[in-house]
Amino acid sequence: MATLSGPVTGGDRGWPFGAAAFDLTALGYVEEEYFFEGEAVRYRHAAGTTRSQDGHWSAEVAGSAPFKTRMLVRRPVDPARFNGTVVALWNNVSRGFDIFVGESPEIYRGGFAIAFISVQRVGVHGFPLKPERGLIEWDKARYGTLSIPNDDYAYDIYTQAARLIGPDRPRGAVDPLGGLKVRKVVAAGVSQSAVKLVTYLNAIQPAEKTFDAFFIHLFFGNGSLLEDPRADDPVVKRVEDIMPLAKLMPPGSHLVRDDLGVPVFVMNSETESVLHYPVRRADSDTYRFWEVTGVGHGSATGASKIPSNEPRDLGITRHEMAPGGAPHNVLTHEPVNSAALAHLQRWLTEGVPPPVQPRIEFAGDPPRPVRDANGIAVGGIRLPQVAVPTARHTGVDDDGVLEMFGTSVPFSYEKLHQLYASPADWRRKLEQAADAAVAAGYLLKVDADAIVEEAIKA
Repeated sequence: MATLSGPVTGGDRGWPFGAAAFDLTALGYVEEEYFFEGEAVRYRHAAGTTRSQDGHWSAEVAGSAPFKTRMLVRRPVDPARFNGTVVALWNNVSRGFDIFVGESPEIYRGGFAIAFISVQRVGVHGFPLKPERGLIEWDKARYGTLSIPNDDYAYDIYTQAARLIGPDRPRGAVDPLGGLKVRKVVAAGVSQSAVKLVTYLNAIQPAEKTFDAFFIHLFFGNGSLLEDPRADDPVVKRVEDIMPLAKLMPPGSHLVRDDLGVPVFVMNSETESVLHYPVRRADSDTYRFWEVTGVGHGSATGASKIPSNEPRDLGITRHEMAPGGAPHNVLTHEPVNSAALAHLQRWLTEGVPPPVQPRIEFAGDPPRPVRDANGIAVGGIRLPQVAVPTARHTGVDDDGVLEMFGTSVPFSYEKLHQLYASPADWRRKLEQAADAAVAAGYLLKVDADAIVEEAIKA
């Protein structure tokens, strides 16, 4: 097992990269950073096996190398506030630095602990042509000793991190959970990290049995390679932004396996729907799939609830790929994420699975989302603003082309007049849709009330 050190302090900047940009103390939480280091193995698909479409993969060790990286841990101060579950977030690095996408208010409302784990080389070293966003260049005095050989080692680094925060973690002088009694560890990853996490689930979890559940968010349907032959390719080494990375993603789609006896929860936006459609699988005792209609992959993030660290740490005020103005999607899937996390906790602790939700309807050849008279996809989880719309909200265009930030095109006054007898009529229907979403289980009451309030103010 890796050696743990910390809490880490000092450095040229005096705070950890990604430190909360909101008042954790007011929420009853503390934040600490830890380093961990050791020997990590890399894997390859076992001899005679392939990255098969059924997702039933087998891995074998292909080598080892030393590593040193970090995790940033937030936990309740009061043990009575802790719900017993740690969320192990595989940090997304698609923009050349550690991104804590996937965090939600329910983490803190529900009493979870969360560990933001730097498992990929880019998060530590940055893009080869843009290293200043990696941890080492961002603060050499703090992070200069960190090192990850390449992403082939990420899977084992993630395993070792999880064991340092789990129920059977070492109980020496250094404890990232501050003595809290951990009962469950949930693997979580979003977008690029979901690609890695699904490969971990399909190939590594069967042998290591590290995690008690998997929360996979915004998954296009194609997992990463265990042993990437392009790791030392000069083209890959020249990558400095998200688009070349996207083009280098492995082709083909495959099922997410559900036969390992642990809950697996996949939650997607409309943007992933077309690519994910060929590998949809039925809900089961250990698998749930939720799909949020009318929301884009990178649409509004709910930053007013959890402000981003990016303006402070990197001077970034908007995503580099985000459109400069309308008609990008103004909705967010974050409230559904919160409801899903609450359901996942109940699934883990009480054995009550999340409710089954409708999926986006498809038709045609090639299959594409069916759209209603308002141009909004039919079926799926429908936020109140989608169920009672004042705009056409989408996550893919009519030809099924990805719209990473989606679109929200306001209806004309004439269209609104056709749909609603008066502003009061619209408000009444919006409130009814919010109540229905709570009853269906895909919104928590606190978030449904906030959605109505914000929509009325807009």
